[in-house]
Amino acid sequence: MEYITIFGDIHANLPALEVVLTDMDERHLQNRYCLGDLVGYGTFPNEVTSAIRSSGVPCIMGNYDQGVGNDSDDCGCAYKTEVEEERGKRSIAWTNAHTTANNKQFLRELPAHIPLQLGNRRVLIVHGSPRKINEYLYENRPDSSFEHLLDTTNIEVLICGHTHLPYHKVLPSGRHVINAGSVGKPKDGDNRACYVVVSIEGERLTAEFERVPYDIERAVQAIEASDMPHEFAAMLREGKG
Repeated sequence: MEYITIFGDIHANLPALEVVLTDMDERHLQNRYCLGDLVGYGTFPNEVTSAIRSSGVPCIMGNYDQGVGNDSDDCGCAYKTEVEEERGKRSIAWTNAHTTANNKQFLRELPAHIPLQLGNRRVLIVHGSPRKINEYLYENRPDSSFEHLLDTTNIEVLICGHTHLPYHKVLPSGRHVINAGSVGKPKDGDNRACYVVVSIEGERLTAEFERVPYDIERAVQAIEASDMPHEFAAMLREGKG
């Protein structure tokens, strides 16, 4: 059996990252890859970025990493209301102001994607989609759209993040799309940190989602003690970020 361990969308949530890395260590999981979005919304951008840097785990660029790495006021996020947009602007302004120049350089130099071989399957790891860093690939997207996307990239397994909603979709062609969920800002109603182990044995490919409880109040209290919008604290508690 061969496997890879995928995690991402940490969003400056150090308590969540710490327990995920510990959980991986305890399970002796190697072959780790990070889907990016190390920063934003949470209050530990430097600690999270430094932890990923020191870990040596290959990491790709998320849309938030791109924004903060380039000192932009645009995180590439999609907002449904003016209230959400105002909160988003406050979040990236806070993150830009509190992330060191050295960490910003690391963020802007991250690669856009990582191609892998898992068994006999060609795998591509992206943040949003192969064509756009901030494209949302939701599970309910038509199969034909997913099939076309994989046709254009000549891959058999696409692993993405960005939506913070974990899923494993097997297409009519037998190819796979897997979303790793989110370590630090889950949106599926489960407030535990999430990562995925993708394995292949013979022709059978599986995705096992691991949910890890963490000290949410530590992350929440850090937000509430800062100028970051306090609504993000409630989202962490509810798992509906």
